[in-house]
Amino acid sequence: MPAFAVTALLLAAGCSSPQHQTSADGHSRETTRVSDDATTAANADGRALAVAAAPAATATTAAGSASTGRPAHRTTLTVSSYDGKTRRAVISSAANGNSAGKGGPAAPTVSPSPTPSVSASASPSASASASASAPARRAAVGDVIASTPAPGAPDGLLAKVTKVLGETDAGTEVQTEPATLDALLGDDTAKGTVPVDPAAFDVDKLLPDVKVSWSRSGDVHVGPEGATVPLGSLRLDVSTEVPAAQGAPASAAASVSGFVQVAPQVDFAYGGAGTGTAPGSAYLGVSGDWDSGWAVKGRAAATATPLRIPFAKLHADPVLQVGVVPVVVNLDLTCYLQVSGDGKISVDVEQNLKGDFKAGGTFGTAQGWTPVSSSTMTSTPVRTSVTTAGSVRTTLGAEASVGLYGSVGVTADLAPYLRGEAIGTVTATSATPGADVQGTWNLYGGVDLSGTLRLQLSVFGTPVLERGIPLGALHREWKLAGGSL
Repeated sequence: MPAFAVTALLLAAGCSSPQHQTSADGHSRETTRVSDDATTAANADGRALAVAAAPAATATTAAGSASTGRPAHRTTLTVSSYDGKTRRAVISSAANGNSAGKGGPAAPTVSPSPTPSVSASASPSASASASASAPARRAAVGDVIASTPAPGAPDGLLAKVTKVLGETDAGTEVQTEPATLDALLGDDTAKGTVPVDPAAFDVDKLLPDVKVSWSRSGDVHVGPEGATVPLGSLRLDVSTEVPAAQGAPASAAASVSGFVQVAPQVDFAYGGAGTGTAPGSAYLGVSGDWDSGWAVKGRAAATATPLRIPFAKLHADPVLQVGVVPVVVNLDLTCYLQVSGDGKISVDVEQNLKGDFKAGGTFGTAQGWTPVSSSTMTSTPVRTSVTTAGSVRTTLGAEASVGLYGSVGVTADLAPYLRGEAIGTVTATSATPGADVQGTWNLYGGVDLSGTLRLQLSVFGTPVLERGIPLGALHREWKLAGGSL
């Protein structure tokens, strides 16, 4: 889940091959190393810009003109409204008023905003500037607008003014076309990892028994009684029945319960102007700490395909302040349970997993876009009871997508799982090594991480991908418990 989205990265090189380690308790750990060269800016001529979370109560902006060649700078211009179909926007000064929140197209008159919410630059060579806000002026042809979420542009807006259409009561109406970040950042470099405020997520509960908890500095929200949530983390608890195997006794009724806890982060980097029209390097990804625990009990029904049960969808639009430029990141998480098996085995098992994950895409002028993915997971001792032969697998995972200004750049599926299998007639528990076992049984923990890089990563100003690039399947499995005659 979170964690999605949501560990720092700027990369001009891809990740190295995974390492497989075994801890003292027999649990598998794996990592994917990224070369130190990947964090080196490609162009040293520009300035290193700070990357941080934009103040929650502040909408940020900048503007420039092709005729004057002014670099990106703060401005009091705001996006009063935007129409995604026609790509027409109304640009006004703070004095005319603007509502920078989410929602549909605004009415001609909107509530005033005391803070700027647009950033613009005159040309691809213009660098971001930390200069003070410029005097208010009308939008001009050639302006590149980078806006925080605004009416009609709930995911933020990155666009270039191609024509000034005229004045309205709300401001100047302009025609726009898509723009890219290199037009704003130019020769400058930027790199940073920004935690996503757990309270900023909109949570859509897909099952009735889902509880949400989170903790941030100065504020804590607790769902399940007694749940302890570390600072900066978001936790979801779920419990649900799953179809039981046909003919199973009432005592074999199947259920799954558990929790997933994530401290998501957004990883962003830009490596300055390259040798051609593309930047020297770029990175976008989601990472974070992961903690989950779940139990499955009973005899789940046999299914030709795994039974996937989404239980919550989450969305957040964190705004990164890159110098003076507001970079809007769109982060989506879907948390799910998944059960598969042959409908024969009866289990009462529990597993806890802790670790971290990283998924993203890195661009370098030599190799183009390449994937970055890694996951380190360790298991705690489990409670295990396996009765009769068969197989079952349960997953408590999260699908994540991260993009910029409404364009999806990376999708990832983090799927920690628990797999049990038994052959013969078995009645065994991990707590009773001497139990009666008329066969063999084994219990495994594991993690899968997969995903795709999307062509929309061209928002950095890099070449458009002709097709999605798989992150590459990261798969590790380790034995948790077992027994035999």
